Amino acid sequence: MYKNILVPVIFDETHDTQASFLVAKRLAGEGAEFTVLHVMETMPAYAAMQIPAEILAQTRADLDHKLKRLADGLDGAKAVVVEGHAGRRIADHAQDNGIDCIVMASHRHSLKDVFIGSTADWVVRHANCSVHVIR
Repeated sequence: MYKNILVPVIFDETHDTQASFLVAKRLAGEGAEFTVLHVMETMPAYAAMQIPAEILAQTRADLDHKLKRLADGLDGAKAVVVEGHAGRRIADHAQDNGIDCIVMASHRHSLKDVFIGSTADWVVRHANCSVHVIR
């Protein structure tokens, strides 16, 4: 069983966070640690310049609070918000933090995934640990 499990989440209706939490619990060994991670995609500078700093700070604080509440659904989980390319940041966080398993939800594939790829596909191809994709 796994000792250090990462559960990336996104706040939309197409990804089943609770299913990811259930699978993470089942895969966890005794004393396992959980991290619930959300990746904020980097905003282009030209767009960020148009938004007042206090709005960006409040949005980040709201996101941190929402993620911490969500992480409460997984006993003892810590909540982490990072910024950047979602797939790359998930794989990097796993490697940098000794993660031995990533459990993540995925949307149903479509033709567009052939051309641009999905986050789950990217993580499966690049992570240095086990990846369980929930559909």
